[in-house]
Amino acid sequence: MTGTTAPLAVTQGDPSGIGPEIAIKAWRARDANTAPWFLLADPDHITRAAKALGLNVPVIEVTPAQAADAFATALPVVPLKAPVIGAPGRPDPQDAPATLESIERAVMLVRSGDASGLVTNPIAKDVLYKAGFHHPGHTEWLGELAEREWKTGHLRPVMLIWSDLLAVVPVTIHLALTRAIADLTTQAIVETAAITAHDYRTRFGIAAPRLAIAGLNPHAGENGTMGREDIEIVAPAVAQLQAQGIDAFGPLPPDTMFHAAARARYDVAICMYHDQGLIPAKTLAFDSGVNTTLGLPFIRTSPDHGTAFDIAGKGIANESSLIAAIALAARLVASAPK
Repeated sequence: MTGTTAPLAVTQGDPSGIGPEIAIKAWRARDANTAPWFLLADPDHITRAAKALGLNVPVIEVTPAQAADAFATALPVVPLKAPVIGAPGRPDPQDAPATLESIERAVMLVRSGDASGLVTNPIAKDVLYKAGFHHPGHTEWLGELAEREWKTGHLRPVMLIWSDLLAVVPVTIHLALTRAIADLTTQAIVETAAITAHDYRTRFGIAAPRLAIAGLNPHAGENGTMGREDIEIVAPAVAQLQAQGIDAFGPLPPDTMFHAAARARYDVAICMYHDQGLIPAKTLAFDSGVNTTLGLPFIRTSPDHGTAFDIAGKGIANESSLIAAIALAARLVASAPK
């Protein structure tokens, strides 16, 4: 990172979850190579959290422009207007405005150039739903915010779960399995894979990314004996991607594409539904996986885990995924087209 690059914006997530703890620990784990970042949160809440954890962490209230200079000696926090009420492990719907403000302001700061990218801490959707939030998750709302702030027209945000061991992209995301299968189309597979290939070229610097396309059914349908979706929906998508010059192959039997030798053949696996991709990704890299949103006009990463209310405030939350998310965001910012 150069001295002229704006810091990353890190959102608070649900303040009653492990977001404050892992943010505090991630700042403590910084070194000379860590890209500077600031936390969008309630400074008093973060100070209380550090004290309760027995961690000597100086917290300083800053503007985004002051964050990079403050980062070496204190955890820089850009304050929110909405107060934080909930305690660790006891989420409060009254904190929804602060959680949402943190995300929306982060997007606006990236849009203005005051932040170079966005790293989001985990949210609890059921808490937000009680306050009127109507999106299936972070990914979908970030797409709406991008459409509004960048005036892009319709976007198709794509969720990538990335680690050094495995990268997966689900075509359908936060849907019940019956609906995910019903909603799966050739067009959806092609659009998702094409966005993935584009961002792998422009953000990850892989000139010709290799995409492994998972089948939907066991054994990729066994030539139609276990469903015809792989013949009628998935295979045509692979053919269209190949016609576009994308190095895509499949449909592959899902149960044989995630062992080490199979993973060496591709850069990213395109999976048909959420758990098909996230189960192997989290099994291989639970503490170091990063949730990255492709298809947006800005960089966004996130830890690949939830709020973990059951351990919030106990001092045992693992900050590795947040550290990995910050590092990946900095890497993607540095390699993004200027």
